[in-house]
Amino acid sequence: MKIEHEILVNKYGQGLVGTELLLNLFGSFDMDSQKVFLSEIQFLILQSKPKEKDIEPAIINSGLKSTYTPCVLLKKGVANHNLEKLVNLPENELTKAFLLLLSLFRIAYKRRFVVEKDNPDKWWYWDLSDETNINRIPQNR
Repeated sequence: MKIEHEILVNKYGQGLVGTELLLNLFGSFDMDSQKVFLSEIQFLILQSKPKEKDIEPAIINSGLKSTYTPCVLLKKGVANHNLEKLVNLPENELTKAFLLLLSLFRIAYKRRFVVEKDNPDKWWYWDLSDETNINRIPQNR
């Protein structure tokens, strides 16, 4: 994931940018790039250690109907193999999968943020509203 995209996603986790900005970014990608981006979001979710109890709030916060395919799949659990199924959905389901994964990410991220905030070794938990912190992020990680 490009560093500027990773910063944006983490800003989303901190509530600093809205869904619309990320949706526009996602929509600008071709299908193959969308799938790659979904895989990268999946990695960030796993890094944030989601819990099974995050599933229902993620569905509600996504604004999606619980009967939509991505929601039905997520109800099976937050294990990597279940999240992988969302990434591999057909093209007409990818935007819904993206919204749902963003919602799950934000819930898990916020919980980790409380614990890891300002950890000098984990820039993604720094206060990203502070431009000084953004300028300190290593560009070639």
